[in-house]
Amino acid sequence: MSAHSHVRRIGLGLIFVLLVTAGIFVFTRHRSTASPDPGPSAAAATAKLERRDLNTSKTIPGTIGYGNPRAVEGHKEATVTWLPAPGASIKRGQQLYRADDRPVTLFYGGMPLYRSIEGKGLVGRDVQIVADNLGKLGYSLGYRPRAGEWVTPVSPPASSASPAPSSPPPPPPSVRVKKDEGVLTAAMITAIKKWQRDVGLPETGAIAVGDVEVLSGAVRVESVAVQPGAPANGPLMSVTPTRKVITVAATLTDAASIERGAAVTVILPDSTEIPARVLSVGRTLAAPEGSVGDSTPQLTVTVTVDDPATLAKLDSAEVTVGFTGKAREDVLAAPVEALIALSEGGYAVQTPAGLVAVTTGMFAQGWVEVTGDGLAEGTDVVVAS
Repeated sequence: MSAHSHVRRIGLGLIFVLLVTAGIFVFTRHRSTASPDPGPSAAAATAKLERRDLNTSKTIPGTIGYGNPRAVEGHKEATVTWLPAPGASIKRGQQLYRADDRPVTLFYGGMPLYRSIEGKGLVGRDVQIVADNLGKLGYSLGYRPRAGEWVTPVSPPASSASPAPSSPPPPPPSVRVKKDEGVLTAAMITAIKKWQRDVGLPETGAIAVGDVEVLSGAVRVESVAVQPGAPANGPLMSVTPTRKVITVAATLTDAASIERGAAVTVILPDSTEIPARVLSVGRTLAAPEGSVGDSTPQLTVTVTVDDPATLAKLDSAEVTVGFTGKAREDVLAAPVEALIALSEGGYAVQTPAGLVAVTTGMFAQGWVEVTGDGLAEGTDVVVAS
C-alpha cells in the first residue's frame, strides 16, 4: 500500500479514520504505511436525514416579584415626622413622607428637582416636569411657550434680609426655549399656589428643593430606612414599581438573543401559560445572588405580563419564562453527531454513497440544517455512537 492512499467509495473498500472529539468526527485523508490494516469492526450507527422545523427557543427560570428595590433619599433640611408603611402604594400627587409635619409629594419625571422653581420666565426641563405633573393633577396652566420661542426671565424678588444693591442689576438676557423645556409663566405660578393650598403648603408660588420628590412612576414601599425624628436629607426608604414583574437571571449567551419588547410566555407553577413581554434587559453582569456552585455572571431580564390581573393572587412564585428565538420551517436536518469536521475546513456527512460536503444552517435542539449534493429526506448518515 502506498504512503498516501486515496479515499475511495464504500463499494470499493472505503478506508478512513474517524476521530471523535466532542461528538463531532474529524476526517483524516492520510495514514502511515506503518499502520496495520484495520481489522473487522462493528457496523457504524446511522440516522436518517429529516425535514423538520428548527427554532432556538429557550426556557429560563424566573421569579415573580416587584423587581429590584431602589433607595429614595430626602432633600429637605427638616425632620421626618411620618413615613408610609411597607407595602403601601403611592401615586402622583400623594405624600411620599412628611417633613416638619408638611407633606413631601410624589411627582413623576426623569430627573430630580435640583433648584427652586421660582421667578417668572424660568426655563428648564425641571420646570416642564412640574408643569406636566400639575397638568395631570388637573390644574390649569394657561398658554405654554413652545420650543423655539424666546422668553425673558424675571429675577425673583430679593430677600428683605439682603442688603440693597448700590445700583439695580441688569435685566437677565432672553432665553430661547428648547425641546422638552418648560417656562414658569404667571398662570403656572397661580397653579402652583392652588396646588400648595390643596396639599397644605404655604402658598408661595415657588417650589423649593425637597418640597416634592420626582420618581419615574408610582411606587410600592419595600422598606423604610429611618424612623420619625430622623433628618429628612438622607436615605429614607426603598421602593419598587407597583406592577408585579418576573425577574430572570440570564447568561450572557442567552441574553444576547433577548430583545426589549419581545413577546414571551410565562408558565406558572400550575402550568398556566400567560402572554408577556420583555420590559428590560440589564447591562451589568453579576454573579447570581447566594450562588455556591455555579457563579457564572448573569444579566437581569425583567418581564411584565400583558394582563396584571393574572398575577393578582401571587406575590411571589418560581415560574418559567419561554423566550422565542429564530425559527426555520421544513428544512433538511441531520443530527449534530452526524457532522464530520474536515481537516481542510468545513463539514461533511458520511452516506452509503460516500462522503458528502455540506453547508450548515441553524443549529437547534440537537439538529443542524444541512444542504449538499444528493442529500434528501430519508438519506442514511453515520452518527457518533
